[in-house]
Amino acid sequence: MKHVGILGHSWEGASLCWREVCQHSIRLGHPAHPDVTMDCISFEHCMPAWERGDYEAVRAVLATSVDRLVRAGCDFFVCPDNTAHLALEAPGDPLTIPGLHLIDIVADAAQRAGHRRVGILGTRFTMQGPLYPRELAARGIEAVIPTSGDQNLVHAAIFDELVHGIFRDETRTSFVNLIDRLADSGCDAVALVCTEIPLLVSPDDSPLPVLDSTRLSGQAALEVALGTRDLPTWRGGQFRR
Repeated sequence: MKHVGILGHSWEGASLCWREVCQHSIRLGHPAHPDVTMDCISFEHCMPAWERGDYEAVRAVLATSVDRLVRAGCDFFVCPDNTAHLALEAPGDPLTIPGLHLIDIVADAAQRAGHRRVGILGTRFTMQGPLYPRELAARGIEAVIPTSGDQNLVHAAIFDELVHGIFRDETRTSFVNLIDRLADSGCDAVALVCTEIPLLVSPDDSPLPVLDSTRLSGQAALEVALGTRDLPTWRGGQFRR
């Protein structure tokens, strides 16, 4: 089996990805999960760069983590953080090992499920960024971005609560109500594309079918490790299918 590298950017979501690799291995009848190594430089070190839109500075931090994964013997990496992909697509030297592209994984899952209009819930950087509209549109799917007020609600909850491991019932109710509004606007699914949102909102909570980017990333990484999915070739920069 291939050695999985997890490129973490926030600890709660990266931990969920790690658990999903191991749990999905058991579900598929492989009790001996593949070797998994995670490297996670604190998100807080990158916040000033995120706030000023300096994606290349964030990419340099992420590249340091990738280099550490190489030294640990990883064959490829998966980054369960959607926002980080904005930086990973920024210009720079090729990363030292190839990685799965999370937005591609989620968009493929939406296409397989037959969804046509998908609500996007993540950080403000992700919701306002080009990646989900681009990858979903390439598959004939519309990305629906929440109103500015709902974006503020989601973004604040992520950075004030979720990334710190705080999951409140009141916040869950706010998210469920927001998903209801997306359903009313014609969405047939919701993409939970911040690594921690699936820890707050389960499929049973959601009024719409859920695309859980964190668990999808873990499942895809396991498939690569088992050889049932091709080893990725993307090494940063703009993703091309």
